[in-house]
Amino acid sequence: MKFRKDINGLRAFAVIGVLLFHFNASWMPGGFAGVDVFFVISGFLMTGIIFRGIEQEKFSILNFYVARANRIIPALALLCLVLLVFGWFYLTPIEYRALGKHAASSVGFLSNFVYWSEAGYFDAASHEKWLLHTWTLSVEWQFYIIYPLILVAMRKFLSIKTMKSILIVGTVLGFIFSVIATYKLPNASYYLLPMRAWEMMIGGVAYLYPFALQENRKKLLERIGLVLVVGSYFLISAENAWPGYLALFPVVGSFLIIQAQRNDSIITNNIIFQKIGTWSYSIYLWHWPLVVIIYTFALPEYYIYLGLALSILLGFLSYKYVEKINFPRSFPTLLSYLKCKPIYIAASIFLISIIIIATDGAKTRFVDREPYVKEQMKNIIFPSRATGYCFFNDTDLGYPDKDLGTSCLLTNTGDKKILLFGSSYAGMYEPFWKEFAKDNNYLLQSITTSWCAPYLNDDFPKTQLNTEQHTQCLYNRRYVSENIEDFDAIVLAGLWSVRYQSGSLHYIKPTIDLALSKGVKVILMASPVAYASNPIARMESSLWSEKAYKHQKSNDTFNQEANDYVHNIADEKGVFFVKRDTIFDEKDFYLKSDLEFPYSLDGGHISQEGSLYAYKFFKDNRYDANLINYIGNKN
Repeated sequence: MKFRKDINGLRAFAVIGVLLFHFNASWMPGGFAGVDVFFVISGFLMTGIIFRGIEQEKFSILNFYVARANRIIPALALLCLVLLVFGWFYLTPIEYRALGKHAASSVGFLSNFVYWSEAGYFDAASHEKWLLHTWTLSVEWQFYIIYPLILVAMRKFLSIKTMKSILIVGTVLGFIFSVIATYKLPNASYYLLPMRAWEMMIGGVAYLYPFALQENRKKLLERIGLVLVVGSYFLISAENAWPGYLALFPVVGSFLIIQAQRNDSIITNNIIFQKIGTWSYSIYLWHWPLVVIIYTFALPEYYIYLGLALSILLGFLSYKYVEKINFPRSFPTLLSYLKCKPIYIAASIFLISIIIIATDGAKTRFVDREPYVKEQMKNIIFPSRATGYCFFNDTDLGYPDKDLGTSCLLTNTGDKKILLFGSSYAGMYEPFWKEFAKDNNYLLQSITTSWCAPYLNDDFPKTQLNTEQHTQCLYNRRYVSENIEDFDAIVLAGLWSVRYQSGSLHYIKPTIDLALSKGVKVILMASPVAYASNPIARMESSLWSEKAYKHQKSNDTFNQEANDYVHNIADEKGVFFVKRDTIFDEKDFYLKSDLEFPYSLDGGHISQEGSLYAYKFFKDNRYDANLINYIGNKN
């Protein structure tokens, strides 16, 4: 097949979108759709290779696999090796073990399953995963394995014409399945091949059914395609369910650009886009670890521009010195395929990764520090039923459960009955309120579940939809609605910034109004400081390495605005607002063993220990006096 400069330029559009989104999502909120553009290109090229071979009756599945291995594995293996060496010096055992697991799954082309099982792609924790972006390579490789097997099997029974028709039908059905699955199983749909296959198959349709157009029609088609692709980068965001029906825009746009076949287009066939397109695979490989470095070490914003430049430079070097190595593409006998060098390259990285996992992140590097680190970190956890608290989540036996989730007491007796109600951002305050209740002889009940804001309606974040969480949340809300008058005071807490951004924060007002109508005192809790990266991970790293912990700047604008909004509601309703500066030191750390520990557990929630030290700060500074007076004197 003649080299398609337009497709090479389209690769540049794909990788630029991904880079700009990852380095700064505000620049290009939907730039992650560049991955979908890559999938369409892959489908086009692979279908061309397979169908030409089948039609000429000389297609070899093994040669096809070898060619794909030669293309993908060497550069990927080099990246993994560099990261594993880097991790030896800079990562804690827990972090290094995770890197080993991710490296093994990347060269084994199963990383999409691993990341699917761990968290969502847009979660904050994703920025701590050095090889997260390799999920796309795993999806493509799985497609490369299955696709030729199906086509070769079909050719034994069907004509080429029938096979082409089946591919169209399969693409349409695949799209419908993807749309349904995106809303039923959002994380699985993002990461797994069955929901992405149609994107590669439509690339195959573009190869099998090329448009025959006059030049002026080609220009129009290309421009429509570019508008769809580039428009999706700006009009779609991480808030949208993905891939879903919205993936039609970048996918159909790519399809139209390929069908336009404009090899002389100034848009795609200019020297900059041709170079970036040629280096795009290696640029894609190297950019994400640079994003993680900026996030992990909380580097100033101008490092983003350095990261972009380094991505292109490293991509160029990787292309020139690794991708261009000419490994043999075919072998004369079945046994001679064992000479395929990329197999051994991948196996070596896999073996090193397994050793890292087996040695628990090469823990012997810090063998003398392990007892000390364990002691310092043992209570840097989220409060749960396993540690004597009430937070009820999907890790608990029997979840969801109407009675178990709503009947937990943190103190059993008292002169006043207090209820803590809300999401995990209420659950994290359980140690704080338990100590407060013990000191003041209050009975304290807690009803807290992930994502369950302290509302009384059915509102639940769609992008995080989990049927079991939603069910438990409704149990919690129904209990509070029916039993609120049994309490003397109710404490409401949540991650206000999420609801503030979504425009649903006003739903807290009916909860307050119901409580007040029943003569129940209402206490609203401020959300803690939010960080751009996980401060406790850096704290733990400093303990292992014996290097000073560097405090990080917060990423707290929306939290501050949301706290102000809730504070205004408290003033409007005449209820008590627990301000952030009354429970947390202004430097946002507490002293323990002469060390400065951040209250934060993960960049958002506070830890169990942080919650206890927050209460200590609250009590030592006598901020508790006003709250005790508000709740009422003990009988």
